[in-house]
Amino acid sequence: MSEVLKAPLVVEFPFTRSLGPVQSAFLTGLRERVVLGVRASDGRILVPPVEYDPTTADELRDLVEVAPTGTVTTWAWNHAPRRGQPLTTPFAWVLVRLDGSDTALLHALDAPGPDAVHTGLRVRIRWAGERTGAITDIACFEPHDGEPARLTGSTGEFADPVGGIVAAARLDYTYSPGRAQTAYINSLADRRTVGERCPSCRKVYVPPRGACPTCGLPTTEQVEVGPRGTVTTFCIVNIKAKNLDIEVPYVYAHIALDGADLALHARIGGIPYDQVRMGLRVEPVWTDGARYPDHYRPTGEPDADYDAYKELL
Repeated sequence: MSEVLKAPLVVEFPFTRSLGPVQSAFLTGLRERVVLGVRASDGRILVPPVEYDPTTADELRDLVEVAPTGTVTTWAWNHAPRRGQPLTTPFAWVLVRLDGSDTALLHALDAPGPDAVHTGLRVRIRWAGERTGAITDIACFEPHDGEPARLTGSTGEFADPVGGIVAAARLDYTYSPGRAQTAYINSLADRRTVGERCPSCRKVYVPPRGACPTCGLPTTEQVEVGPRGTVTTFCIVNIKAKNLDIEVPYVYAHIALDGADLALHARIGGIPYDQVRMGLRVEPVWTDGARYPDHYRPTGEPDADYDAYKELL
């Protein structure tokens, strides 16, 4: 068998959240260079503030200003910053208990090296030059050997409060599909679809996972299936996806390829979306140079009988 495949994989999306009164006040305060905590039921001041008491689950609304200076309670050195992190040079991740707070805030500490960082180190906030009402309004912490900073006297009431945030979420992986799916992907390059048969129940799984999900046994016997198949279930997509050049509405379906005991999903084309149905017989449509079918289209055969695919729904 050829070498097992691997490739970089990025999962990225914008995360949009509306803010309640506590988080809105906290982020708006950062925009105004004010740090706010919230008083818990037991009297502790929590920073960053939470909307519900972690012990009693009571709703919390009593905002309390704390100082932008504090003490490092624990830390870890980051010798190789990644894209999107607070600093581009090596820095320390620190938990800082701000003066007036009973809990610690996680952020970056700009320090010349790990020897300059220790538990108990006094630090202060370095504010970002441009602030929009986000945790990044704190550019980082920096060592501080002066007195605790004075409070502004803020009550948490601000003009033009921040009502919501949009945060970019991104995860970078190096993904390997494993032995079974590598063989499956390589077969698609030859316009063939190959699954694997369980040695016990004899079911053929496409795409293969390397083991039977029912019996738990390894699957090594390769079986070519299709190329034609039957639509078992489907959905009509009415929302256009970013970077996907397909006009809505269109149909995605589960397709049981002939000889397979597991349905795979693919787009259905060559037929009006409102004429796609369960039991529709389809075949793959390939484009030049593609490693997998672009979509499936009707074969013109009579629809499959329900009993022929009911176990694959």
